[in-house]
Amino acid sequence: MSDWSDLQQDLLVLIVRRINLIEDFLNFGIVCKSWRSAVTKENFNSNLCRVPWLMLAEEEDDKTCRKFFSLYNGLILKKRIPKASGKRCMESLGWLITVGKDEGEISLLHPFSGVQIQLPHQITTDHYEFNQTPVPWTFVQKAILSANPSHTSDYVLMIIEGHYQFLSFWRPGDFLWTRIKKPVYFLHNSDVVYFNGHFYAVSYSGCVQVCDVVDSEPTKSLTVAQLPSCIDGKYYILESLGSLFVVSQNGVDIRYVKDDRERVPTYEDEEEEEKMYMYKTRNFQVFQIDLDACKTTPTRDLGDQAFFLGANASLSVQASQFPGIKPNHIYFTDNCLGAYLHFEEGGGFDMGVFNLADGSIQPHYDGVSLSRVCPPIWVTPNPC
Repeated sequence: MSDWSDLQQDLLVLIVRRINLIEDFLNFGIVCKSWRSAVTKENFNSNLCRVPWLMLAEEEDDKTCRKFFSLYNGLILKKRIPKASGKRCMESLGWLITVGKDEGEISLLHPFSGVQIQLPHQITTDHYEFNQTPVPWTFVQKAILSANPSHTSDYVLMIIEGHYQFLSFWRPGDFLWTRIKKPVYFLHNSDVVYFNGHFYAVSYSGCVQVCDVVDSEPTKSLTVAQLPSCIDGKYYILESLGSLFVVSQNGVDIRYVKDDRERVPTYEDEEEEEKMYMYKTRNFQVFQIDLDACKTTPTRDLGDQAFFLGANASLSVQASQFPGIKPNHIYFTDNCLGAYLHFEEGGGFDMGVFNLADGSIQPHYDGVSLSRVCPPIWVTPNPC
């Protein structure tokens, strides 16, 4: 039998370019030296849709590394990312948007290539003194790229920022953030997505607005739909199969700390401990947005799609293309910043997989990963 390591380089390149799963792409390169030579960013099809990995919280014994959990095979990849150490992280298009814990500096960071792009400081946002948060690392709540900085310099980064959760954007070359003006009745922003050349945002009051940052009035917004107010949770907005969807995450179910002592910090005063409680997602509701008619339609059937929600750019993937991913399910991470900051060990408790058909919630990661600054988030793996 011929030695597999003797396969011609041209054939190896043809094979590796057909690999869809990044886990298989990386495994291809550890077979032997000749196979590893074909595993380059030029041979990686970065345009294909990817299933996110779960980037776990920073560990005390090694702050320069982060671990990534794969839903596909249950394996954990350890990657050195020293520039993310001690920082709050959000994600968009495989890039991390990091905010410094102490100084509040903001940057774009590619977790696998190490490329970093410094962004204007949060103090350059409009009326920062009236909009700053109690701690600087919570100033940015969401960040969305219009295009991948690895592929083009023509992109926009939109963020939800500050105590009042305004929208502000930045383009390469800008020295400060530009604020989007919002109507008086439009309350705090909950999420934002880039869709069909425009940014769409949804507020906690259920109002959906569109922003055209390349228009002659780039700071102007327009309301396009209205949903019920989200009283005890938050909204997410995303694209799926060419349509716009809004997801309502509802909570909070109260349960006592004593029921989860292995993960929740304990207190010497037993009586005080029993008064403590936990937060937990109770339900998700999904609405499809008809932009032409300005209508919203509730649905509990995503077909073959699965949604990934959290501090990442909200994402939809075709489940049947990826082993281990369940259709008509919502994979979510702990994004309840206002809740987990009240706990000594921070966030990471409220994660799971929600079944839209029967309303059940199951874990997607069996381990415990907690942090006040950066709980686990979804990161779309892309080596380049």
